[in-house]
Amino acid sequence: MISAVDVTRGDSPLVLGLPHTGTYVPAEVAAKLNARGRGLDDTDWHIDRLYEGLLPDVTSVRAVFHRYVIDANRDPSGVSLYPGQNTTTLVPLTDFDGHPIWDQEPDAAEIDSRCREFHAPYHRALEAELARVKAIHGFAILYDCHSIRSTIPFLFEGVLPDFNTGTNMGRTCDPALEEIVVSACTRAKNYRSVVNGRFKGGWTTRHYGRPDEGLHAIQMELAQSTYLTREAAPWIYDQTKANRLREHLHTILTRLADWAPQTGGNT
Repeated sequence: MISAVDVTRGDSPLVLGLPHTGTYVPAEVAAKLNARGRGLDDTDWHIDRLYEGLLPDVTSVRAVFHRYVIDANRDPSGVSLYPGQNTTTLVPLTDFDGHPIWDQEPDAAEIDSRCREFHAPYHRALEAELARVKAIHGFAILYDCHSIRSTIPFLFEGVLPDFNTGTNMGRTCDPALEEIVVSACTRAKNYRSVVNGRFKGGWTTRHYGRPDEGLHAIQMELAQSTYLTREAAPWIYDQTKANRLREHLHTILTRLADWAPQTGGNT
């Protein structure tokens, strides 16, 4: 059986979460998806490649399975992240455009099974790595890596900014860490940015972000137009765009990792 999660360990205080880059779909699940669902369009395409090698000694925790199997960034109880707004559920029934993705929708028993087989192992691994890093430094910083198409009328109006920082209205991290990210994004020439806009941080950010306990969490949702040739299949990674974006991501990660010695991890 394929492992649900891929972990790379480092000793810096920073942990990268990658819940939506995986494309593995078990055969029995794929058989229940319709043609649209089998396209896996809502993947955070190439985000693992975009962040690879940006910072030495960093830990990463990556979900190998696709979000259509079960979404590792949703509350396992099924509670909505954005009550009253269009969003996708623990096991999405539609894609980001609101179109059905299943020929045979999973029932409650199957969703529970996927939680045990995929969602829970991912979060056990993420929790373990945050605890390990915190034991070294006295605190840990989770930086949750995401991307999405810049125009999706079903989910939001208009065009999404390039950098979308989420801290659940400042609740999930020390204010200085939010400022590090927001400042770097604001200064990035020819990019647009917002903090706690349409994306305020998913369940992962909200669940692990407990600054009073020395656990800090920030979500970064990037517009895919910043590093893909086109925001459509076959989802081609644009090296020139990506290299320019990686300079700013390197600045963000480096400054986050350097925060520890300067503050002593006090919250």
